[in-house]
Parts: sequence; C-alpha cells; structure tokens
Amino acid sequence: MGWFKRLSGGIQTTTKDKKEVPDGFWQKCKSCGGTFTIIALENDLFVCPTCGSHMRIGSHDYFRILFGTRYKLLFDNLKSYNFLDFTDMKSYDDRLKKAHEQTSLNDAISVALGKIKKKPIVVAAMDFTFIGGSMGSVVGEKISRAVDYCIEKKIPLMIISKSGGARMMESAFSLMQLAKTSAKLSILSKRKIPYFSFLTDPTTGGVTASFAMLGDFNFAEPGALIGFAGPRVIRETIKRDLPEGFQTSEFLLEHGFLDFIVARKDLKEKLDELLCYFDY
Repeated sequence: MGWFKRLSGGIQTTTKDKKEVPDGFWQKCKSCGGTFTIIALENDLFVCPTCGSHMRIGSHDYFRILFGTRYKLLFDNLKSYNFLDFTDMKSYDDRLKKAHEQTSLNDAISVALGKIKKKPIVVAAMDFTFIGGSMGSVVGEKISRAVDYCIEKKIPLMIISKSGGARMMESAFSLMQLAKTSAKLSILSKRKIPYFSFLTDPTTGGVTASFAMLGDFNFAEPGALIGFAGPRVIRETIKRDLPEGFQTSEFLLEHGFLDFIVARKDLKEKLDELLCYFDY
C-alpha cells in the first residue's frame, strides 16, 4: 500500500464542516514568543505566564482590576473633532471616526469614579489603541475636569499613562495641554489632595513631559517603556549606543525617576496602601 493512499472509512471531513479557530482566540507574547488563549491571559490580568511580561490593556481593563464592575464614568460625552478644519487635515476626521469604530471610545482617555476598599478615588486611564494614546484637547480637558472634581469632592486622583505623546493633528492646541494639565495639578497639590501617576507601556513624548512625572508618587509597571523621545531618535542624535535596558521602568527606578515598580496583580493592594498615607 502506498504511503499516501487514503484508507476507506478514514477521516473524511468536508471543507464546509471544518472548524476554524476564531479571530482573537490566541495571543502571542511579544517578549518570549509564547502563545496563550485569551481566556487564560484574562485570568492572569494579561501578564505572560511564562516570562511575566505585562501586555498592553485598555482603560476599562484597569477600571475592572481596581473597581470590579462598580464604577461610574465621568465626562464621557467629550469627543475630539477637527476644529482647525485645515484643508489638508481632513484625514483627521477619518482617523477619529475609525478610532471610535474600532475601540468604542470617544477619545484616548477615560475617567472613572470608584472605591478602593471603601476609599473613593478618581482614575483617568489612557488607551493606546485610540490614535496611539495621543494627547489632544479632549485628553487635557478630561484631566482638567477630573482635577476640578477631585478638588470639589476632596478625593484623590490617579492617572494611568499610556501614550505616544501629543496629538500633532491638533497642532499647538495639543502642546497647550502640557501647560494646562501641569497647572491644574499644581492647584490639586496646593489643596493637599493626593495625585498618583502610574506609568505603563509606553509613556512617551508630551505626556512624560507633563502630568506623567508630577505625581506625589510616580510608579510604573514592570518593563514599561518610559521616556520623552524614543531610543532610536536618541541614538541617532547623540551617535552613541544606549545602555542596556535604557528607558525601561527598571532603568528609571535605578536612576531615581520612579518611586517604585508594581506588578499589575498587586496594583489594587498597593493603591490601598498609598491612600492610607494621606490625610485629606
């Protein structure tokens, strides 16, 4: 009998009856290359079971980690639009529309009110999937309103940064958000209301140059890329090789730019501990 002769009565599955693995059922770790089911990763808070790499997650994922299902969204009606209306910026309308359809988000940051073991806190979390987590006028305005809300209610604020920097499609208006958010946070500090800055992968550009580094505590997830310009740009500018692990959260902790690093599974307990340090 030939090796390739199909036996009578063997497996005869027709094409139409074959089952395909649904899209999004598996996810590959970019650090170690391991492949895992989405369900398994969800149970581990999207931390690789093999190497411990913290995969990128969205704002609502962080809200569920901290608050479960008991949280209230704030200022969710604010949406970006092409207010400059430049002729060559019509593609910005398309980018906004596509980002909204793909993410169901109105912009690159969401704000929620919840409780950590009966202690109220406002958390503003960024989404990298919405135009690279870029900071435009709406991101700045949501942070500004979150600060006002925290001052009015006398409750702490935490911002979870995940961004490629300022949104250049809004020109100088995007850069104005650096000063706007920094000024607002200085008011929060004067009122002696705690502000925690949690940096995740990646936190770069104007976000790093403004609110991400202004916390009473600045802390990050393991392995997060944190910096102003990217490593490639810096390397090409200074014409030198960069130190190993340059711009990772571990490198920044060693050089005094961070207070500590916290794993995602420990975030809720650590935040509860931080809240106990303050009398507000």
